[in-house]
Amino acid sequence: MKLALVADTFPPFRTSGAVQLRDLTREIVRQGHELTVLLPDSSLKSAWVLDSYHGAQILRLKAPPIKDIGYVRRVIGEILMPYAMRKNLRKSPLAAENWEGVIWYSPSIFHGPFVKTLKQKGRSKGYLIIRDIFPDWAVDLGLMRRGPAYHFFAKIARTQYAVADIIGVQTSGNLPYFSKWQLKYPERVLEVLPNWLDHATDTHCSIRVDQTALAGKTVFVYAGNMGIAQGMGIVIDLAARMATRPDVGFLFVGRGTEVQTLKDKARALDLKNVLFFDEINPDEIPDLYAQCHAGIVALDPRHKSHNIPGKFLTYMRSGLPVLANVNPGNDLAALIRRENVGEVCESNRLEDLEKNCISLVEKLEVDPEYSTRCADLFSKNFAVQQTVARLVAQLGRA
Repeated sequence: MKLALVADTFPPFRTSGAVQLRDLTREIVRQGHELTVLLPDSSLKSAWVLDSYHGAQILRLKAPPIKDIGYVRRVIGEILMPYAMRKNLRKSPLAAENWEGVIWYSPSIFHGPFVKTLKQKGRSKGYLIIRDIFPDWAVDLGLMRRGPAYHFFAKIARTQYAVADIIGVQTSGNLPYFSKWQLKYPERVLEVLPNWLDHATDTHCSIRVDQTALAGKTVFVYAGNMGIAQGMGIVIDLAARMATRPDVGFLFVGRGTEVQTLKDKARALDLKNVLFFDEINPDEIPDLYAQCHAGIVALDPRHKSHNIPGKFLTYMRSGLPVLANVNPGNDLAALIRRENVGEVCESNRLEDLEKNCISLVEKLEVDPEYSTRCADLFSKNFAVQQTVARLVAQLGRA
């Protein structure tokens, strides 16, 4: 099948979204399909650049900047992005190309006009992979009110949904959000498409835990973005509570808006059981996890939507049980308990999280099947081979 994939993140970015799309690209090609990935790129001097990547075509199209800039400039850039991409696609060698199916990844919510053009050209179906429900999650976290800005973004999001023939949400708890869409478009498909990852690489990790102050301890690791949506402050508070345990340590690896705040807090509390490292190449993550004992999942408790983060998948793939602090009722909590792959706190109370942490440390000592259960859960639910098969099946239906 000849497919197009539209996104705003891809290697060399190291975000979880970029890693997922990298793995999706590789697997689509492995399964024998033709793939073109279309990306906005503000760094280009020309209108387009065409490269290859693991057997796929990568067409980067000049567009306004949307990363690491101020809020107003980012919004303007995102609004203009799909139109700039459409304009520069027409200047590229692929201007006359048609695709049998179009897949696009949200965030961003602004791809709708560009995807609509691709679908019309090829008279093809479009599959929207939606990983967070914006702007509603921003309202839940108190970052936005239900005022003019909210209604503007909600309208953009609805425009994107209207373009989709199939919408894949990451967990069943998000299905009710799209009930009005289903009623409006009863012939279209709404389904659960879980997050995915490829099998781990054997790349050597530059971080060597046995050469740090955490050597010999039961190490809880967090690798990924540390921003407002993650609500990481309570994890530093947990580390402070666990400071009396010489056998337990906490390792944080990554970047994000809250990293410096977390470092300052750990320093103010004089925590000797906490270490921070900068972001590393995603291919180094499996070897990092091989040196640790449990993974940390943290979501701000104000979230009302359901989220199974990509980092949870990386832990499962590496056989690491998790210690999770999530919003009440999140589908992830039920999954962790049902599959017995860790401990989960939904109260956001430090006392409860501490009990969960101690319980997990104790269980790690007596339950040799933890790692096997985690790896089995990944293979059963989150392997990229199943994701590609599902996408192709839906897009190929008449």
